[in-house]
Parts: sequence; C-alpha cells; structure tokens
Amino acid sequence: MPLTDLEIRNVKGGQKPVKPSSSNQESGPPKVSKPKNRTKGIGARSAKTDDEPEFIVTTKPYKMADGAGLYLEVDPSGGKYWRFKYRRAGKEKRISLGVYPAVSLANARKARDGCRNQLAQGIDPGVARKAQTAARASGDANSFEVVAREWLKEHVDPKSESHRKRVYARFENDVFPQLRGRPIAEVTAKELLSVIRKIENRDAKDTAHRTLGSCGQVFRYGIATGRCERDISADLRGALKPLEEQHFAAVTTPAEIADILRAIDVYKGTFVVRSAFRLAPLVFVRPGELRKAKWQDFDLDEAEWTLKLSKRDDSKPRRKDVDEYLVVPLARQAVEILREVQALTGAYTYVFTGARDFDRPMSDNAILMAMRRMGITKEEMCGHGIRATARTIIVEQLHIRTEFIELELGHQVIDPNGRAYDRVAFLRERRLMMQRWADYLDDLKSGKVVPTLKPKPLTDLRAIMVPGYM
Repeated sequence: MPLTDLEIRNVKGGQKPVKPSSSNQESGPPKVSKPKNRTKGIGARSAKTDDEPEFIVTTKPYKMADGAGLYLEVDPSGGKYWRFKYRRAGKEKRISLGVYPAVSLANARKARDGCRNQLAQGIDPGVARKAQTAARASGDANSFEVVAREWLKEHVDPKSESHRKRVYARFENDVFPQLRGRPIAEVTAKELLSVIRKIENRDAKDTAHRTLGSCGQVFRYGIATGRCERDISADLRGALKPLEEQHFAAVTTPAEIADILRAIDVYKGTFVVRSAFRLAPLVFVRPGELRKAKWQDFDLDEAEWTLKLSKRDDSKPRRKDVDEYLVVPLARQAVEILREVQALTGAYTYVFTGARDFDRPMSDNAILMAMRRMGITKEEMCGHGIRATARTIIVEQLHIRTEFIELELGHQVIDPNGRAYDRVAFLRERRLMMQRWADYLDDLKSGKVVPTLKPKPLTDLRAIMVPGYM
C-alpha cells in the first residue's frame, strides 16, 4: 500500500513496523498509534492492541515502500531518506531523492515520476544527475563572482588600501547581489545594464561609470582565461548619463591662498595635524603621500624626501624603480617644520602619527576636517586641491617652466624626442623652484605686497611659429 504522512511521522529509528495481515485490515486507512515500550530484545514482538501497529526492534536500516520504485529508508538513528529503485541494462540501480521532512511525500513522488519519465525516454536518471552536478561545478568555477574575485586579487589587491576598499565595495554592494552565481559567459548586456542603472538611479553617476569600467575589466579577464568570449560592457557605451567634468576644489588667486595660510597659522587643532597642514602647500604631494610619510625616507641634512609615488599612469611605459620614486627637494621652511615635528614623532615610523595610535599614520580626513573646522568649505578647497593651487599660481605668478612643475607633481613628462624624464631629473632647478615658491608663500602670508608678474607683450612671431619656418 502507498505510504501516508502519518505513517512516516510516527516511524522511529530502531523500530520496524510490521504490516498487519490482510484478513485483519479494515476499509480505509489503517489506524496507527505510537508504539509502546514493551520489547524484550532484538527481534522480539511488542504486545499489541487492535488500534496499534506492530513493531519489532532492529539495529539495521529498513525500507518502507510507497510504490513504483519509491521507498523510504529509515536508519537506526531515525534518519529518513527517499530512494528510487529502477533497472537499467539488466542492473538494479538506486538514486537518492532527498531527506524527509525537507522533501515531503508529495515532492518525493514528483521526483520519482520525473525519473520514470527519463527512463521512458531512454535516459538513465543516475547518469543525468551526475552530468547536472558536473555542469553546476563547472558553472560555479566560471561564475561571474569567481572570475571577478580572481581579477580583484590579481589587479586590485596590489593597489593602495583606500582604492582596494572602494573597488571591493562596488562589487560587494552592487554587482555580486545580482550577478553572483551567473556563469560569466551567459551574462547579457541587459543584465549588466540593470545592475549599473540601480547605481545611477541613486544619483551616483561617477560610481556607476567606474563600476561599469571595472566590470569591463572582469569580462576582459574572463576572455583571457577562457571563461567567456566577449566583453559585453562595450555594448553599453553611451547608455549611461554622461559625467559632468569636475575638478578638485582649489583656490587660484594669491589673495585666496594668503587667507588660507593665515588661517593655518592660527589653527587650534593638534600639533601634528597643524604641522601637516603647514607642510602641504610647500611640497604639494598627494594627500595620501603626505599622510603616510615616513621618517626613513627623509634626509633633512640634504633637504630631500625620496617619495614612493602612490599613483602611476599604467597606460604609459615606465621603468622599474626610476618611475616609482620621486625626489622632492625641501625648501628651508619645509625643513624647519619637519624638525619641529621630529622632536615629537621622530622615534616612530610615520612623520604625522595618529592621534590615538603613534604606530599608525593620521586619518584620511585629518587635513580635510581641519579645513572644515577653519571655515574653508568644500567648494573652496580640498586636500587634493592644494596641488592645483600650486600649479596654477607657480605658472601664472612665478612664470616657472611647466615641465619642472609637472615633475614636482609626480607626473610623467615627455621631452620633444618622446623620452620620459627621470623622476630625479632637473633636481637643481626644482630645488630653486621650491625655495622660490616657499618664499613667495611667506610674502603672501605676511601681507607684503606681491606684485602680479605680468609677462611682457610678444611681438616676435618666431615665438609662436613652428621652428624652421621663419
């Protein structure tokens, strides 16, 4: 007879029900009651009343047949496992259909019927199951998330910690929840656009563009490793709203920078942050490079800072070591600031140590928050904007050659013959430039009248013509 849910629920491990003889069966479903503990040993029959099923104690698994090849296997510990028995090529085979109660009686019967349909079509259910498992394993290895994490480990992990956190956050928060288990070769442009649109719709256009670019790199990595055929992100070119060109907020006039220099001098924050703030316009390196400056990289007697650049242009060829480091000449005023800080933090690794932990650099936003406390708004100035301020004023007011300024900013400069200057090139010229710049800032801060240095009018056409045509 087919099984009932009540029969299955009342079965206990180690006790095998014995079906009553047909002469004692009544019409309708059999009456089942919980067995009473009247057994005397293995193989002994329990005492029974008219409304109780008969049980025997057993230490071996036993089967409860439902019909058409489906049965429930009960082990001595009480586990209940659905099995389907069938014959194929003259051999008896079995396949697992799940565990009760996670797989109900009704669902077990549906799974059995599915297996019988496969047999009717000449398909071995066991072989088909193994093929599906292998396909899933292959799909998991080629899923978008697996390929993306390989790319992240290979290409993002070596970058700075702040950059790594930003890129990982885009994937963890926006991409993986939607594309996590999809085989990368099956992801469509429509699916990827849906992911990016959700980012764009929360008014994070820059993040949307950057995420699309990162996904494109994942697809290209998938092509290189044989997991997909093409980069579908290319199909979305022009699908997103264009970005408005933005620049770092920066003051660009002598009067504005004079006000900021005076505000720094009266800043009431910590000595370390104030010192970093005072040094920033004298060296105009990137905020992260200033924050993580280490004493081992400074030679104050020679007035030099050998800085390992935090940002490089990977689109251009570079030479190892030569292009990774920049020698920053230090003006007299910069050396004075550093010697003052050295008295406090010289025994530690970092020049500008954390407020609570001297073994760590100061926080990312220390200078930025100092600006805000001084009343300098984000529309006026940001930490990175100091570099733009220096470049603008040095060109417009001091009229120093741009290649010297670009080298000092850590940018790659190409000469007329197409060769890149070494980062240590023009050190004497840049040393003079940095001292001239520091003196100019002192004059601005002191209120001394600094004349606007206007270039003389040009009248000689040779200054603007291609060499050799005049």
